[in-house]
Amino acid sequence: MGNTFGHLFRITTFGESHGGGVGVAIDGCPPQLEISAAEIQFELDRRRPGQSKITTPRKETDTCEILSGVFQGKTLGTPIAILVRNQDTRPQDYSDMATKYRPSHADATYDAKYGIRNWQGGGRSSARETIGRVAAGAIAKKILAQVAGVEIIGYVKRIKDLEGAIDPATVTLEQVESNIVRCPDTAIAEQMIALIEKIGREGDSLGGVVECVARKVPKGLGSPVFDKLEADLAKGVMSLPASKGFEIGSGFAGTELTGKEHNDEFYIDETGNIRTATNQSGGIQGGIANGEDIIIRVAFKPTATIRKEQRTVTNTGEEAMLTAKGRHDPCVLPRAVPMVEAMVALVLCDHLLRHQGQCGTLNIN
Repeated sequence: MGNTFGHLFRITTFGESHGGGVGVAIDGCPPQLEISAAEIQFELDRRRPGQSKITTPRKETDTCEILSGVFQGKTLGTPIAILVRNQDTRPQDYSDMATKYRPSHADATYDAKYGIRNWQGGGRSSARETIGRVAAGAIAKKILAQVAGVEIIGYVKRIKDLEGAIDPATVTLEQVESNIVRCPDTAIAEQMIALIEKIGREGDSLGGVVECVARKVPKGLGSPVFDKLEADLAKGVMSLPASKGFEIGSGFAGTELTGKEHNDEFYIDETGNIRTATNQSGGIQGGIANGEDIIIRVAFKPTATIRKEQRTVTNTGEEAMLTAKGRHDPCVLPRAVPMVEAMVALVLCDHLLRHQGQCGTLNIN
């Protein structure tokens, strides 16, 4: 239970951090979409471990294998299965965690729920599970771009108290990928990198905020009341490991404004389309996309597994001390960027297909 996401564009992820492999089964992908392993690999390479000096040193190529659903470079309309085999596993690094619970990790809650858990690297609670999401997100991005010209770009906005000045309306993928921390504000990026390196040497970790913008989202996506677009976006990104907060548009800052200050007034642009003069709503009103940029922010906590000694208990109820081993990101933010993009793409793609099924057409004016 809980391993499947989506309605019409539906994914099920599988695998554990130090098992044989991880992957995804995708159902509901339309036929005759041109897709290649290279396109999927591009996104996986942005997510993979060991890609820079500020990420986990675990060495994985994360090479994807398309097992089904694609023939001669095109989707068949049948389920697509994608597998990534684990290679650089070191389960012995986690032997202490077989009995000792990591503070703020999922160890204790998995035991409470199932009475059994894979303690090698966290099993299903590891961020390695997100490989399947990112692989499926690459396909969702392709559908959105081809059908509606949608562009999704995520980036690191803040790490601890260092915040970049970034314009969601103009930021580019090239700017995001120009440095290893994935913050387009290069001056702040240098400070972020230095801070992550310092905290990593100390055996500690940091959290922060990823911001993501989706441009050219067709008007009309989203369904009231319980399937509001922002509600599904919140569920999608909040299902990511280490996520702790969600904002859209003005977010919590909007509570400091009056209605007059916060309202997005309408106007008619030069092509005769209805637009909003501001975008406090973050591109969604009443749970339905209004055609403006969708802008969300996701807060990620500091990585739970750290090398500093912490007080804990064992699975037999005895007090203990734990200094975690293993290979972990001192800050998840740089690798979380493609994960957030993937979840946004999966939600938007699912709603695009649902909208077409209900309304028969897209209102992209």
